[in-house]
Amino acid sequence: MRIAVSGHRGLPTAVEQQVDRLIRDALADLDDQDVTGLSCIADGADTLFARAVLDTGGNLEVVVPAQEYRAGLPVEHWPGYDTLFNAATLVHAVDFVESTSEAHQAASERMLELAEELWAVWDGLPARGFGGTADVVAAAHRRGLPVRIFWPDGATR
Repeated sequence: MRIAVSGHRGLPTAVEQQVDRLIRDALADLDDQDVTGLSCIADGADTLFARAVLDTGGNLEVVVPAQEYRAGLPVEHWPGYDTLFNAATLVHAVDFVESTSEAHQAASERMLELAEELWAVWDGLPARGFGGTADVVAAAHRRGLPVRIFWPDGATR
């Protein structure tokens, strides 16, 4: 099973903990299926998903949106990013230099090409900018890719 992830960044700690549990429960429900997670490993949902995939014995493939992507992430996330990047079985680089919204959407589209399903940590609201989770969910729907939404009841960003 090849699963791409898209989701919000900057979640409150309590929401992050709930999302982490939801993802881990969903992975456990896949029983003995071989799982490959596809993630850009940004802080937030991408990282929660990637860690959970690795912790449950799955493989991680990283999609890097741009050459300057890591530099655009919060500095405090760099050690976690590096750890996950180094744990990846495969890295897919998208041909952008600057880490722009267009690069992020292109990376998400690449993940969707490689996936059988999208798991979205999404509150159901429109994207705050191009390339946000709502745009990725819409792209998955256009492709006919199954989408599974993870959002705790009553949670807010």
